[in-house]
Amino acid sequence: MPSTPTPHPTAHIGVTGLAVMGSNLARNFARHGHTVAVHNRTTARTKALIDEHGHEGNFVPAETPEEFVASLIKPRRLIIMVKAGDPTDAVIDEFAPLLDEGDMIVDGGNAHFHDTLRREKALRERGIHFVGTGISGGEEGALNGPSIMPGGSAESYKALGPLLESIAAKAPDGSPCCTHIGPDAAGHFVKMVHNGIEYADMQLIAEAYHLLRAVAGYEPGRIAETFRSWNTGRLDSYLIGITAEVLAHTDAATGRPFVDVVADAAEQKGTGRWTVQTALDLGVPVSGIAEAVFARSLSGHTDLREAAAGLPGPAAGGLSPEAAEEFADRVEAALYASKVVSYAQGWNMMAAASSEYGWNLDLGAMAAIWRGGCIIRAAFLDRIRGAYRADPALPSLLADRRFADELGRAQDAWRAVVTTAAGHGVPTPGFAAALAYYDSLRAERLPAALTQAQRDFFGAHTYRRVDAGGSYHTRWSGDRGEERTG
Repeated sequence: MPSTPTPHPTAHIGVTGLAVMGSNLARNFARHGHTVAVHNRTTARTKALIDEHGHEGNFVPAETPEEFVASLIKPRRLIIMVKAGDPTDAVIDEFAPLLDEGDMIVDGGNAHFHDTLRREKALRERGIHFVGTGISGGEEGALNGPSIMPGGSAESYKALGPLLESIAAKAPDGSPCCTHIGPDAAGHFVKMVHNGIEYADMQLIAEAYHLLRAVAGYEPGRIAETFRSWNTGRLDSYLIGITAEVLAHTDAATGRPFVDVVADAAEQKGTGRWTVQTALDLGVPVSGIAEAVFARSLSGHTDLREAAAGLPGPAAGGLSPEAAEEFADRVEAALYASKVVSYAQGWNMMAAASSEYGWNLDLGAMAAIWRGGCIIRAAFLDRIRGAYRADPALPSLLADRRFADELGRAQDAWRAVVTTAAGHGVPTPGFAAALAYYDSLRAERLPAALTQAQRDFFGAHTYRRVDAGGSYHTRWSGDRGEERTG
């Protein structure tokens, strides 16, 4: 590797942080004809990348930050692929003094959007563009085409966007799965919501598997075939496809179904939890995502589960083969309906954040760029895109006539599945929460009227009437008379 600064800048873009994601992203750029500067705090990783993959394109290795920056054509485009949090701040502090006005730092990690807001503001004051960018698709996506969600200024996207679009996944219609999401932290916010929806999607699929096994009596191999069948219809998606592959896999060491030798404690890296916390701050109900986060958390509390293992449960019997097939069809309908609700909640959250932060998000574009590359890519995303194209102000996916009609047709099966699950003692928090959300939205009256009256009773929090304007308080400890307070 050269140890002196490059005399003439030649690199179109640079990547610092060459763990698997960073290395694969750099290789993706190089494979698409871009000259890529590469740098890592440990120079051995830079050397390994060049030694193993240098033949894939034009790389400019650098040992020092100064060499790295000097190799970049202006405006300099520098992508950080390091661990979120303090390590990202450390890299920014190291490279920002070496950059000029108009250069850009791109954070491709899973940063919390509040950190991105802070960093973008600080660097903007120094004339440097900070582009918080969500990248979905994992290691394979980084190499072969991810879904990319860049935020930051419109000016930065003019210089950066064409490069990102060139390496992004392509949707079925050939369009790149990359678009300018919006200013400052919009990109990282949208990526966070994507991950929250991913949590809900995975939980619902796991519940469907559990029902087919515990109630229908299917073995994993049979369930794999069921999922493969579902993947040819309206549930066509990446997650359904990989679920079939996992369930069909046999453990080489024991000969048992692979899913039976995996510990039933799911881990998480935090983006799902951030989604729920942020939704609470915005006042947006995302019960499907929340239940998925809580389900992962509960699965890891082995001490609690062991302590409760002896609690009594129902003694439900098995199903006949015919009844099992009918039940499997109902599970497919319940899974689809619950997925639509979870996606609707995610889109509602993005709409609320767009209003709160002035991002002016194109909600149809989110569906468009998630049609390829990302983990939640699914055939019905094209219909979500169409729904928001037809009505950009659509208040909810459930208000779209086509989706509403589908959920209406699915509701009998949906209710039967939740009822059967309860009768058999099979936990389905995702299915049940989605159905409760659906019923809450369609209800003419909710018991929140009683809740508000209780709040006024013990805390004089006031209430509104259905037959008059203003706010009121009842003198509960006195004569029970009512007084208008506002």
